[in-house]
Amino acid sequence: MAARRHVHVDTVRYWRGRYADEGLPGLTDRKRSGRPARFTPGQVAEVKALACQLPAETGVPLSRWSCPDLACEAVARGLVPAISASTIRRILAADTLKPWQYQSWIFIRDPDFAVKATRVLGLYARTYQGIELDPDEYVISSDEKTSIQARCRCHPTLAPGVARMMRVNHEYDRGGALAYLAAYDVHQATVFSHCAAKTGIVPFMTLAEKVMTQEPYASAKRVFWVVDNGSSHRGQAAIDRLAERFPNAVMIHTPTHASWLNQIEIYFSIVARKVVTPNDFTSLDQVEDRLTAFEQRYNQTARPFRWKFTPADLEDLMARIERHEQKEQNPQQPPGCDNQPAASAPAA
Repeated sequence: MAARRHVHVDTVRYWRGRYADEGLPGLTDRKRSGRPARFTPGQVAEVKALACQLPAETGVPLSRWSCPDLACEAVARGLVPAISASTIRRILAADTLKPWQYQSWIFIRDPDFAVKATRVLGLYARTYQGIELDPDEYVISSDEKTSIQARCRCHPTLAPGVARMMRVNHEYDRGGALAYLAAYDVHQATVFSHCAAKTGIVPFMTLAEKVMTQEPYASAKRVFWVVDNGSSHRGQAAIDRLAERFPNAVMIHTPTHASWLNQIEIYFSIVARKVVTPNDFTSLDQVEDRLTAFEQRYNQTARPFRWKFTPADLEDLMARIERHEQKEQNPQQPPGCDNQPAASAPAA
């Protein structure tokens, strides 16, 4: 048996003896005593409770905790005689606590949020006011990406090599900045753009002119423009201005502080990752040429985004808002574990 299993003969004798004395249960691992726990369950709970408090609330001049900071604070408070940062990390990992991370959010204040958001989501699903859009009706998502800078690096960017990532010099000369205005056909996955020195009514109308004077939009029955509440296209005046210039254009505003409902933001994130980061341009003309070339490249293979925020998700969000508002109106109610409603961008 030892030769067949490539083990020492004493090992075979040991396990045969265990089996002879105890049967099959004798082949299982026996309990091991191990090192006694250094920290009591109470101490572990106190460390976790400390991690779940904001440092400012405890009088510590920090914006967020780190494991070394928590270890020092636990010792300073007398919770434990001594503890290491790695032990703190293991204690927090048991409950997936990561106080060094944070996520920003914004509370929805627009009283007409549900109505406006439903209208935008309906357009993405090719319906408007409960009626399905005709084939010659289109949905355009539009916005501006401001302050794209031309930063000329003082030393050339080095290409990646063996065991070396691409290297970009930190020092640069400023070559100015421009605004990148873009319009995205939600269902045709086509991008139109316009670069200007700054944002404003004139640059936005120039972009609208570029889109609405070409087919199929020029002869379309209706072209819906989904925009946020930026100064270039805010309020009823912007709606009237666009409709006066193009009678078949209908401007639809997203709710206040909810530009994440605008699909053009997804395209802007692609541009930020693939085109302007890291930023190394000799002039604004080079920035504009790169943006234009990328737009043409993108349109060749683009497909509509898979929009995942549905009306059902909207109903769930509104229910969370209602629960939060009821909790604010009733301060005697014990705090629950529901997260405060955050207007976070859906994955697409």
